[in-house]
Amino acid sequence: MSGTLTSELRAALATEHAAVYLFAAFLSRTSPGVLADALRESYDFHRAARDLLAERLASLGDTAPPGAAPAYHLPALGTSAAVRSAALATERKATVGYGDLVAGTTGADREQAIAWLSATAVRQLGFGGVPSDLPGIS
Repeated sequence: MSGTLTSELRAALATEHAAVYLFAAFLSRTSPGVLADALRESYDFHRAARDLLAERLASLGDTAPPGAAPAYHLPALGTSAAVRSAALATERKATVGYGDLVAGTTGADREQAIAWLSATAVRQLGFGGVPSDLPGIS
């Protein structure tokens, strides 16, 4: 088991645990509509990525990958604009994490990280983000 690869995958998994928690919370504070649909898409994406990262770590022999924290900090979510802003911040954090994963991986792991980085960068646009030449670079 490569220490660097495992470390990068573990960091990405921790970020995904947070994203899953946060997007579930955002969804619970949003009425049905375009914003809720975008939040659901992000929630489903991050849940699938979380599961794939856990599986990849297991395939590398990591028997104790990081689990979800008991809770994560929720910003004030009193308006749709606040939910949109929080969702954008969460996607930006995931994009930076995927940028780190791209930099720290090779082969199929890197290809997966690039795909996740691209998808996350595009989803930011639905939450008011602006296109970036180099998404994931902090």
